[in-house]
Amino acid sequence: MKTILKLANFINRYFIIWVILFSLWGGIHPNAFLFLKKYVGLLLGLVMLGMGLTLDSSDFKRIFVRPHLITIGLFCQFTVMPLTAFFIAKLLHFSSFLTAGMVLLGSCPGGTASNVISYLAGADVALSVSLTTFSTLLSPLLTPFLMYILVRKIVPVDFLAMFINILKIVIIPVFLGVILRSLFRKNIVSLEKIFPAVSVLSIAVIIAVVVASNRQNLLCLNPLILLGVALHNLSGLSVGYGLAKLFRLNKAGARTIAIEVGMQNSGLAVVLALRHLSSLAAVPASIFSIFHNISGSLLASYWQKRK
Repeated sequence: MKTILKLANFINRYFIIWVILFSLWGGIHPNAFLFLKKYVGLLLGLVMLGMGLTLDSSDFKRIFVRPHLITIGLFCQFTVMPLTAFFIAKLLHFSSFLTAGMVLLGSCPGGTASNVISYLAGADVALSVSLTTFSTLLSPLLTPFLMYILVRKIVPVDFLAMFINILKIVIIPVFLGVILRSLFRKNIVSLEKIFPAVSVLSIAVIIAVVVASNRQNLLCLNPLILLGVALHNLSGLSVGYGLAKLFRLNKAGARTIAIEVGMQNSGLAVVLALRHLSSLAAVPASIFSIFHNISGSLLASYWQKRK
């Protein structure tokens, strides 16, 4: 067991390395991952199950203890990212599916990586977990709603199909994880450090599938797509922090809001893009998966050095 835990810690510590390595693997040997394309939803469900296995009743109680902070965080998260994604895509003259992919990414809830970055940055980890949890629970309604409002004139958006898909691959696995934790708490807690490692590898494989599916597009990747993804992430971090300070949150709270707004559940965006849009629409989320972990880690390192 000690060996397994050490391996899990090693995988968790070098998350960005695994993402890059699997991305390169998918680009060089696409056939190694193309057969997994039909299983990306299952892989993301595994990630969300792992998230549920780390949650207990106290995480949900915190949502109601500080409702004003949750409200501010959710307002920032579901306005800043989808709107900036839409305007950046228009500014850079992205194609219809790339624009839809950007907006889909911005409309997704916060990712579990944000909780780790919040911890490293000296932010409010309890608030981070609460925001990730609550934004995830709201995503079946808000993600397809934002897509319908912003891009229905650009690409077809099936609200009901997207709603049902998010329920299947996000909400049901999360609640199943919560139930399993409550039933087998002692066993689950002893294995708790393993779940993030499984999530890391699952996300890395999902991104490798997208890279393999878009190998030709990525070989002639327009630098503007990289610029758009970078601007999207940095806008979320900076505007999120600015709005949090505007609402007079303390330093830890402002850092948390910035991280939660700037770091999206890119794995969910990839899966939804593949199922409802096109493989090209999944490219922004795949690039974002790498970029937001780098920018988040650098920001956390900077904040660590400040009193």
